[in-house]
This record gives sequence, C-alpha cells and structure tokens, in this order.
Amino acid sequence: MNDTWSTGWRRLAGTLLCLTLSGSLLAACTEKAAEAPQPPAAGEQQPAQDEPAPEETAPPEAAEQEPAAYTAPLTGLPVEQPADKRPLAVMINNAPAARPQSGLSQADIVYEVLAEGGITRLIGIFQSRGAEETIGPIRSIRPYLIDLGESYGGVLVHAGGSNDAYAIIQRQHKEDLDEISNAGPYFWRDKSRKAPHNLYSNADKLREGADKRGYAEHVELKSYPFHDPADDSVPEGEDAAGVDVIFLLQSYKVSYKYDTATKLYQRFINGKPHIDLNNNEQLTAANVIVLGADQKVLDDVGRLDIDVSSGGKAVLLQRGKVLEGKWVRAKGDVIRFVKDGQEVPLYPGTTYFNIVPNAPSFDSHLQLLK
Repeated sequence: MNDTWSTGWRRLAGTLLCLTLSGSLLAACTEKAAEAPQPPAAGEQQPAQDEPAPEETAPPEAAEQEPAAYTAPLTGLPVEQPADKRPLAVMINNAPAARPQSGLSQADIVYEVLAEGGITRLIGIFQSRGAEETIGPIRSIRPYLIDLGESYGGVLVHAGGSNDAYAIIQRQHKEDLDEISNAGPYFWRDKSRKAPHNLYSNADKLREGADKRGYAEHVELKSYPFHDPADDSVPEGEDAAGVDVIFLLQSYKVSYKYDTATKLYQRFINGKPHIDLNNNEQLTAANVIVLGADQKVLDDVGRLDIDVSSGGKAVLLQRGKVLEGKWVRAKGDVIRFVKDGQEVPLYPGTTYFNIVPNAPSFDSHLQLLK
C-alpha cells in the first residue's frame, strides 16, 4: 500500500510540475509576442522607424504670415483692435524750457507751425496709439491751430488761448478740453518743472473728460493712402539724406536725417536729437512733409494769421528720396500732398508736417541734405 501510494504521489507531482512549466513557458511566449513589433493593419502604413510620425499642427511661421486684421487710418500700421476712436488734437509746448516733451512718439500725426516770437508749436494728433502715456507740456491755442486740429475731427486739447481763438471756440461751440476753463481735473502739473511748461495729461484721462462733457466718442475718420508695408520698391524722387528746416529764426533749426537701417527719419533740434521724455528715445518719422503757407502778423505781441487752407508748394521726404509737389486741402478735409494732381501714398508710420512761411520764399526755409 505504501508503494502504491508513493507511486501515485510521484505521478501526481510530475503532472503538476509539467503543468507549472507549461504555464511559465506560455506566459513567457505571450510576453515576447507582446514586445515584438506588430504588423500594420490592412490599409494602414507603417512609418519608417528612423523618422517620427508627422504632426497635424501648422508650422509656426504660418501665423506670422497672416495679414493684420485692422489698419490705423492715420499711420497705415497694423493694429490688433479697430482704430475707431475720435482723435485728440493736443497743443504741445515747444519752447526750449518745455523740451524734451512727452508722448510725441505715440502721436499718429505731428504738425509744427510758428507761434509768437519765432517759437513753434506742435500739434499732436493722437488716434490709434498711446493710452496711459504722459502727453505734454500742453499749451495754448490759436485760430489756425483750431483749424488744423479740427480737420481730423479731433477734440481740441489746450490750456488757454488767444482772444481770437476763445471767440471762435465760444461762438462756434467747438468741442474742446481747456485746463483753464472747462476741464481742469483731467490735467496735472509736474512739480519738477516750472509753469507754464509743466502741464500734462494722457489719452485715457482726456477721453474721460470728453465723455464727461458729452462729446461724440466716434467721428468720421480721415485717412491717407499708404504703400504696402512689405513694399520695398524705391519711391519716386531725387536722392536726399534728409532736410534742414528753418521756420524763422536762424538760431532754431529742425533736421530730419534718414536712417537706412530703420527706413525712418530721425528728428533733431539745433543738431541735437529730439527726445521723447517718456522712453528717452529719439523721435522718428516715416514721412516728412515741408509746406509753405502765407502768414501775417496781427498785433504787437506777434500773434499770427496763417493760411492753412489755400495750398501751395511742398516737398515730401520718404525712404531717402525727396519729391517736389504741392499741398492741397479740400473743404472739410485734411492737408494732403499731391504730385501732378494725384495724391502720393505715404509709408506706414508717423508723418510730420512742417509749415514754414512763404516769405521771403518757400525754398529759403529748407536745405536738402545730400
């Protein structure tokens, strides 16, 4: 009996051992099979083993090639949001004690024109750029400055004015923000400078003031024709490295010098870079227009009457070239530069209009740089 039991036990143990070994071998085979590369399913291509599978995403440069959704009407530059706000026409002091000014690098258009005593005044047209950036020093207004600012539909921003200017504003109900009479809280004084060269504001505060007074937030915007920003063709005209402009006094000279690297004109006053105090950078322009206008002295103070409507001789500098033509202004429109009766497109960027006297001659007020 013991032999029989022993023999049976040995047979049972052998059977269990075989089953165990068989299971281990099966598991090992299954694991090896799982690790082995599987053939592609029918109709499916296997990518090469030394190349990653292609991704579905578009290349990053595709987004950069998309055209801008919006364009600013006065600069021709691309903007992320519609540039539809009403312009602000800000009278900016240009006396030596007022320099360097703040905010001019954010203006879409800048006019420079004579005031009294041979000193010029700057009008910054702010429409598509600048919000919280400081603008100033802000100064008084004259009738021809009203005319220029309103040609863009701008809210007139100033501190005081001549008797004639105040008479026009009151009689014709001009929409203005005057630090002295109706909008003091929307300006501030900088204690580091002496009055009257220390009055400032910014676009956000000025638009808040305009809204408080019930002025229209949107107007019909003027615009200019612009070259395609990607257009690298050479514009029409003679070679010119820049221009020196003498408004009246020989001791005051404004220069624009072309920088081939940036394709912009750098602005100088009496040979020194004209700086924006906000960013300590030199002011630049994509287009420089010098135009002649008739003017006369009105009183002993030296206040002027300047004709900014009738048109006349002008030159346009852009991309290292100078083009002789004329300036024209239709009723209800802005000043435009034309050649052979056709308006000449500008290059995207800031445009500076420099209005010089026609006497003794237009040409006597500018010297082209070669």
